[in-house]
Formats: sequence, structure tokens, C-alpha cells
Amino acid sequence: MKSKLSFVAGCTTRPRSRALRSAACTMLAADFDSVVVKHTERVLENRGCRTLQINIGLTCNQACTHCHVASSPARGETMPRSVAERLVYLAGRSDHVGSVDITGGAPEMHEQFAYLVREMRALGLQVIDRCNLTVLSLPGMEQLPDFLAEHRVKVVASLPCYTRETVDKQRGDDVFQQSIAGLRKLNAKGYGARDSGLQLDLVYNPSGAFLPPEQSALEQKYKEELSELFGIEFNRLICIANMPIKRFRTDLKRSHQLEQYESLLRDSFNPATLERLMCVDQVHVSYDGSVHDCDFNYALGLANRKSVFDIDHLDDLTGRRIQTGSHCFGCTAGSGSSCGGALSA
Repeated sequence: MKSKLSFVAGCTTRPRSRALRSAACTMLAADFDSVVVKHTERVLENRGCRTLQINIGLTCNQACTHCHVASSPARGETMPRSVAERLVYLAGRSDHVGSVDITGGAPEMHEQFAYLVREMRALGLQVIDRCNLTVLSLPGMEQLPDFLAEHRVKVVASLPCYTRETVDKQRGDDVFQQSIAGLRKLNAKGYGARDSGLQLDLVYNPSGAFLPPEQSALEQKYKEELSELFGIEFNRLICIANMPIKRFRTDLKRSHQLEQYESLLRDSFNPATLERLMCVDQVHVSYDGSVHDCDFNYALGLANRKSVFDIDHLDDLTGRRIQTGSHCFGCTAGSGSSCGGALSA
């Protein structure tokens, strides 16, 4: 039967024991791996760390329905200085790392955020701040736009639609209005303006159990709507698929769409995405210093049994086999999905 879930142009039972959960994860990982091997004759391996992604902590001023790390104001997990210092040390020793991608939670709410920005920029590395925009309206954050502009931090900001109704439904009451206010603050500092050198990208993720539409067409629509209605400028739109894990998985179960959505991801597998998967060129480090292949593996507890204190060089992780699971089909479905957006035309 053809799935009722499909691309749009606009904006199972949990195992009852640890043994059963482990067996289920192994089976699903083998399923994805077998598909990869069928197309490439090899399993996924890390090719070297070009992007160091850091989850600085889980404290956030929002509790979005799609959040795969379940961040919220109630979460207190945050990175200690010892881990932040170790990351600066490792980044400084690498000849391959070009970008440091700081995520959370709301990264800016964490004590080590400013330290990491200053030190990584001093190393000559690009720094990316994954900003929820509403953090810019919090008391004490008045100087944040100036700080980001001063250090020429690339801002990747969440805005899952250009309409109030869709954004507030996914992210909370009045979030859209606060997001527009945040974008205006960034625009006032030069972010999003042509030739300013201050990159401002927006992130779209679907509001339901469907895949993102074609990225370039949706980007044009975003630019038209945000410019006409609010005078907002930005550089690029990044489309990211929702992974069927954590809060979104719970919502899918509640609406009886989990099986259909997972089938959609599998049926939409695109082999052209494999060479550009983010996990093969990055290392993800969580707030406690544990090392993962990606943010999604971190959310699922799929660690590499190493911490930043177990390695002397990021190159020590090159060649390791990527841990996979059924969620990996989310990155290879349709045009593909990554922290940088679509992976194929």
C-alpha cells in the first residue's frame, strides 16, 4: 500500500527490556548498514574531523516538540571548563578542523559559550552558533548580537516556517514574534546583508510527519515572505528532516504515524546522499566530553566509548566505523538532511 505520507511543497512498541532494546538497535543498524553496503560495498567510516560539533549543554529557554535532545528550561546539564579547555586544545592541534559548530540547548545560555567562541576564533576557526532566536530577548542577552558580530560568528537560526501559526504550534506561544524580533536585532548588526561577511542562515524543519520540500524553492519563498512582511534579510535556508527519536517519536506514536513515517524514510532512501553525510566528516562532543558520530547518536546514547580526555588528537578518531540505526534513514531520505541542509539536488 502506498504511504499517505509524502513530500510537501510548503512550509512500533518500545522493547520491554534492555536486552530486547539492544537486539532491536542491532537489527536496525544492520538494516541501514546493509543498504549502505549494497550501494557502496563498504560501511560508513569517519574520513577525518573537518567540523567539530559541540553540544554545550541542554539548558534552553524553549521546549520544542521536535527537539531531539529534549532540551528545556528544566534541564541543567552544562559543559564544565575542563571539557571546554580540552576541546580548544584538540582543535588547536588539528590540521583538518575548519569549523566549530556549537549547539545545545540554547548555546548562549551556557557559561562556556563565550570562552569557546573567543578561543576557537583565536585559532582562526569558523564558529557556528545554532541560535533559537528567542534567546536574544532574554534579560542579560542585550549585548549578544554585538558579541556575535564582533567575533564574526556564523549564526544558524531556527525558524521552521514564515507563518506565526506554524512556528508557535511547534515551538511555543509567541515564539514567532520573538523570533522576528531576534532576526531584526541581527539584521541591525549587519547579519544577512550582502557583502557584510556576517552569515545568517535559517533552519526549516517540517511541522509534521513528512519530508522537507526542495530547499532552493523554499528558500526563495522564505526570502520573499520575510522581506515583504518584516523587512528581514538572511543568506541561506537549511532544510533538516525530523528524526523519529525523542519528543518527535513520542508525537508520532501518539498520532499513530510512527510506522508510516519510518517507512517513508526507508522508501525515500537516496544513495546520492551517502558521500556527503555529516557523520563522515565531523566529530560530535557532548557537554560531558563524550564523543559521538553526530548529535542524533548522542541523543540516543550511541557513544564511541571515548571521551576527549582519552585522545590526544582528533585524528585518532579517523577511520572509526560510524554507529548507525534506523534513524540514519532520516539523513538519506529524499534530498538528504544534515546540519548544513540538503545533501543532493
